[in-house]
Amino acid sequence: MLAIAPGWEMDVDRGPGWLLVRVRSPNPDACDTPPLADELWSLLSRHFVYRLALELDEVELLHSYLLGQLILLDKRVREHGGMMRLCGLSSFNRQVLHSHGLDVRFPTYDDREEAVMGSNQKPR
Repeated sequence: MLAIAPGWEMDVDRGPGWLLVRVRSPNPDACDTPPLADELWSLLSRHFVYRLALELDEVELLHSYLLGQLILLDKRVREHGGMMRLCGLSSFNRQVLHSHGLDVRFPTYDDREEAVMGSNQKPR
């Protein structure tokens, strides 16, 4: 488990060609501006992999700062020929993505296995 800011942590696993990261904010008093994009980019670069399944089931609210961090990270990943998929979002957070027009940019899946397999159920 890696701490990224006060009250924010990440669990990191490596799969074949993928980095699997669960973001946790267990503390209600957590910092509302974790450097998520920079921390995740650093992890991707160190592992020389640019495909990311980001598990957000323990993030209560995708507020505007976090959305900005996801957009920044997605841009970096795409520039390196990679992909980022989100999984585990609550129905409320899926609606947040939709209301900001980001549900097209960020494919969402129920869990990490679905995220890695993609919509056609074949590894990419």
